[in-house]
Amino acid sequence: MKKIFAIAWKDTLVRFSGRSEWVFFLVLPVVFTLILAGATGRSESTLVPLVVVDRAHSSLSEDLIAALQESSAVSPDLQSLEAAENLLSGQKISTLLVIPSDFDLGHLEQGNVQLELRALPNRLDAIMAERAVQAAIFPISGLVSIAQHSLSMAEQIRPFTSPEERGSYMQQAYQKARAELERSPQRLQVSSGATINYDDPGANSSAGQLITWVFVPLLGISSLFVYERQGGTLSRLLTTPTHKATYLLGTITGQVATAIVQMLLLVGFGMIVLKVNWGRDPAALAVILIPTALAGAALGTTLGSFVKTESQAGSLSILAGMVMALLGGCWFPLELFPQSIRTVVNILPTTWAMQGMIDIVLGGKGWKAVLPTAGVLLAFAVVFFGVGIWRFRNE
Repeated sequence: MKKIFAIAWKDTLVRFSGRSEWVFFLVLPVVFTLILAGATGRSESTLVPLVVVDRAHSSLSEDLIAALQESSAVSPDLQSLEAAENLLSGQKISTLLVIPSDFDLGHLEQGNVQLELRALPNRLDAIMAERAVQAAIFPISGLVSIAQHSLSMAEQIRPFTSPEERGSYMQQAYQKARAELERSPQRLQVSSGATINYDDPGANSSAGQLITWVFVPLLGISSLFVYERQGGTLSRLLTTPTHKATYLLGTITGQVATAIVQMLLLVGFGMIVLKVNWGRDPAALAVILIPTALAGAALGTTLGSFVKTESQAGSLSILAGMVMALLGGCWFPLELFPQSIRTVVNILPTTWAMQGMIDIVLGGKGWKAVLPTAGVLLAFAVVFFGVGIWRFRNE
């Protein structure tokens, strides 16, 4: 046991012998976390801004705007068409809803009315706004269907004498249907969580950058192996009563312990500066953080058994860590990627680590709920530790 601690302490001193390592350990993670979080933390309001242009000014358009105002997802803002287009072209808003001039019961009955929703591409808030508009239209469509059915039955009893009489009946039927709907008893009670918001830039940035800047140095374990081989210290060490297993266990233990310390520091930074709720369930956090560190160390062990030079190990560690973090959703939400890529990236441990952390900090899941994700990360660790140790024995 003393040998394991001695090797771990030696590797830690070697790793932090230069100032550049401190930059990777704490400075860069903090800087990139602030940049991607917008340096503002979480917004107090979770409503998505939705600019609305009402060109109809009909009772139907008023009902649609009222439904949007009651939405828990968007905050409608009435603007003129010119002002709204300027805001959208300047990317000051992500979504613009234009209600056409023919948005009334007469045209809607004929089935040729279309709302115009303009949105910036690849924006999660635009997707949320689109869903909110669809939800607001649904009950209005139901009322129109009821009024149309009433109109059809009335025509069978007595045909209307003029289009005006027909339109007046349609309007009255719509208003009666709306009044009956408002008087109907509430049959569904909805309870919403107070803090669950999967579009929180502070939480996503804190979790993503934690994974990124912990995986890169863990992959750097490969540099330690190459450093020992090239310097001849590994061969001299193994001539002593020290087994390869003791050497590997000491090296891996030291780097995993350092990674966990780094994780805790970044978690503390996220809690204090970005107000991220990392402390929701400490047990669940431990269940994810430890397997994440082990998976990264296992990848570094495998990489160290293949690379030949220290410079090669350093370059590949940074490249592989950044690519896995990017594709794993640590820099940008996976929803922005095509479905084919979202399926393929499940082979990366960073994908599972990010999912586990987001489930904890935003989804409110406990340690039992994240056990399957932790199990996948441990499976990555077992496989890559096995490959790395087997290759190390056969060098």
